[in-house]
This record gives sequence, structure tokens and C-alpha cells, in this order.
Amino acid sequence: MGKSSNGGDVGANYKKYGVPFYGASFVPRNAFRSSDTEPKDDDDNEVVGDYLVFSGGGGEGRSGIPNALVISLFDPASNSLSDQPVSKFGTDDDLPYRMAVHPGGEGVICSLPKSCRWFEWESTKNEQVLSLSLKQSEKVLYELEHIGQQLAVTFNHDGSLLALGSEDGKLRAFKWPTMESLVDVPDAHTSVKNLDFSPDGKFLVSVGSGGPGRVWDLSSSTLTASLPKENDEVFGFCRFSQNHMNDQILYVTAMRDRGGSIVKWNTTTWKRISSKHIVRDPISAFNVSDDGKFLAIGTIQGDIYILNASSMKVHTVVKRAHLGLVTALAFSRDSRALASASLDSSARVTQIKEAKKDGTFLLIFYDN
Repeated sequence: MGKSSNGGDVGANYKKYGVPFYGASFVPRNAFRSSDTEPKDDDDNEVVGDYLVFSGGGGEGRSGIPNALVISLFDPASNSLSDQPVSKFGTDDDLPYRMAVHPGGEGVICSLPKSCRWFEWESTKNEQVLSLSLKQSEKVLYELEHIGQQLAVTFNHDGSLLALGSEDGKLRAFKWPTMESLVDVPDAHTSVKNLDFSPDGKFLVSVGSGGPGRVWDLSSSTLTASLPKENDEVFGFCRFSQNHMNDQILYVTAMRDRGGSIVKWNTTTWKRISSKHIVRDPISAFNVSDDGKFLAIGTIQGDIYILNASSMKVHTVVKRAHLGLVTALAFSRDSRALASASLDSSARVTQIKEAKKDGTFLLIFYDN
């Protein structure tokens, strides 16, 4: 491991856990109170650091590589990830390819090769310190049995809606937890790559292989707008956000022959606001912080870029953050840290520093 440009050791915030990762998320603090062994008081001081959950594995056959949900612990004070997983839940021959953590702390939904499975948090208390693990829920999602491989799965902001996009192009959206169907489109795309709910829960946006992006009105369960591509663009990821004026914004990543860009869309007219070229390499992961201030992209070369959302200027660069391509990015709930995961079985947490008072941005270059 190398050092940052300001001399700080960056090795402790990077760990390998023996599982090629496809998903990553910070765990909501209320996950402890949602578990069967929840503490009876509301003292969060017993929870030391930030828990993270990662999903992935070697797939069917595995060749000795497990399929698992891995929980680790990050200590912001020492900028370090736990050397070993706090817990690991194996899923046998089923690869947990995509994962969505319920924002209310209820549990985790994972897309497996043929269906989706629901997992619940389980906390234990040892010498006044709480620890977290996962268990398979007795709740069966019958509506999501035998539906094939889902390439995208997400909850909306308050966890009242769930959406899934499949390898065969089918788009589904449900009310949670009743599983009342809101959207069921068999040919939304050739294959659904990514999707996201608007902050107000009124719209669902989807992007897929071939064709434009699409915006779905959840109140009427109909297509409300198409997001056309320009020239040779290929859309990859989509995320809604809000700016400081509480106006909703949609970001879509696009690849062209000159590299990866971020396209910003007006969510009233569904017209392009701007397009910003960011990197030469293809974008393999994308996310937006909860406070709307930062965007993050990961590349197939293992690099991470954190951008200021208002200016679209680069705030932080982590060169060779991973030795393999970046598969997942997740901001902490307070938007002060970014978790990243890779097919090289590594996880990293990058703390986001404040911009300097003179208005310039702090660029931190890390190297494995």
C-alpha cells in the first residue's frame, strides 16, 4: 500500500476478504433495533464504528471461492476496516449478485441466479459491545421466486417501494412490504442495467442495453418519458438526487469513444441540462451521496473519482483504489465516507475531506 499526497498511511482502510464482490452498502444504525436481539434502550454509543455489508462470490461451482454476504466494521477515527469479517453468511451455490439494504434497517434483499431472497439482521451483545450478523428470513418473497437473474434491485428513500430489473429486460416495481405490483413491464429494455427511484417516490428511472433511458410514473404505472441518447452514447447507471434548493436532478452515466461522462437531466421537462466528460476509462460503478453534494464513479481500471455535484469538479481521486474493476460504490448516511468493492475481493472506505476555505478542492491520490 502507498501513501496519500499529504503523507497519511492509507493501508488500514483497504482489506481483502476472500470473496469477489458485486455489492456494497453501509448498514443503517437502526438495523440493531430491527433484529430479534435488539437493545432495549436507544443508546447508539454501544455501536462502535460503521458496519458495512458486501455481497458476492465465485458463482456456481465456485472452485473454492465462497458465495456469501460479508459484514465488516469501519472505524472512522483510525480510518481502518476490520482485518477479518465481523460475520459471513454463506449462500451455497447461489451467487448474491445484486443487493439492496432496506433503509429502515429491516434487512437485505439479494438477487440470486433464479430468484430473490430476504435476509434479516441479527445482533449480539458481548461485554456491552454490539455486533451484527445476517440470517435467512423465514419470509419468502413468492412474487420473486423463479423470476431469473435480476441485474438491478433497489428500495426507494423510505423503503416503501422496491424495484427490480432483470437480465431478460423485465422491469418490476412493488409496494413494500405488501408486494402489491405497481409496474410490470416485460420488455422495458433488452436487458435492464440499472434503476432508481426519485426522492419523492413518484418516478422510477431505468437504463438498459440498447435504446434510451426510460422514466416511469408510479401513480399511473405508465411510461412518462424517454431519455434519448446522443451520437454513440451507451447509458450505464442512473441516480436521482436533490440540490440545495430541493430540486430533483437525475444523473445518468454515458460511455462514448472518448470515455465516461455524466449527463444531468431536468426532472420536470426530462431534457438534458448538461454533459460532463470525466474519465477515459469505462465507468463500472456510480453513486450519489444522500445529501446530494457528491457523485462517485469507479472505473474498470480500479480508480475512484469523487466529484462535487454542483460544479462537477473532481474533489478526490483514488488511483488504483482496487487492483480489479470497481463493482460497487456506497456513501455513508452522513455522506462523509465512500465504500467501494471490487472483483479482486477487496473493500475500501475513503473518507471525504472538506474543501479548503479558499474554495479550491482537496485532491488525494492513493496508490495500492
